[in-house]
Amino acid sequence: MFLLCGILAAAGLLLQSPNWSTAALLGIALWSFCRWYYFMFYVVEHYVDPAFRFAGLGSFLAYLWRRKKSQ
Repeated sequence: MFLLCGILAAAGLLLQSPNWSTAALLGIALWSFCRWYYFMFYVVEHYVDPAFRFAGLGSFLAYLWRRKKSQ
């Protein structure tokens, strides 16, 4: 479903403004967000609590929430 939403959003942007600069900026934005997510997940997994297995950044936020409530 996320893949379909991403494809439809990218197609909509390219249909609204069909030029190479829009396509390049869209590609750079997509690549940047993917790298940011990977970096954040790497930092959380290796430096926050290496013993805990996080399923994603949402799992990390839930971990922080539970930890804050228990203190």
